[in-house]
Amino acid sequence: MEPRDRVDAHVARWLPVLPDLDPDVEAAVTRMKKLSDHLRRVREQSLVDFDLQRHEFDTLHSLAGRGGRAAPSELAGDLGMAPATVTGRLDGLEQRGFVRRTPSAADRRRIDIELTESGRAAWLGAMDVLGHEEYRLLGALNAAERRTLADLLRRVMLAAEQR
Repeated sequence: MEPRDRVDAHVARWLPVLPDLDPDVEAAVTRMKKLSDHLRRVREQSLVDFDLQRHEFDTLHSLAGRGGRAAPSELAGDLGMAPATVTGRLDGLEQRGFVRRTPSAADRRRIDIELTESGRAAWLGAMDVLGHEEYRLLGALNAAERRTLADLLRRVMLAAEQR
């Protein structure tokens, strides 16, 4: 018999109350929610450990994803925010030494934002904590099972995106 987790007990408790409940749907959705909550808690703790606010991490993450250099307007687009809001974020990150403003090589009228070594270290530190936990959790599966899981979740995600 397969080992049982908390979700198995949850489903068993609700089946008598909701006889039309599909136990597989309930179990899958509940597990996805609980795993998402778990990873959120790990991420939040890693931000505390690296003295980062969520918005600071998100901005550093976006900048790192652009090779460590971007225009404020590009970051605003990535983050789905107004440029003025991003400017305020960048001010705080610059004060902390995580980013620097530099003249654009492409357009002298423009300023680019550059990720500093200190900013990269803070971002990577927080990323590593979450990454290690993701690998720990998915290490319960072999490579083929991880691929199958990713493929199955893609199908579910595509259904969600069609709404």
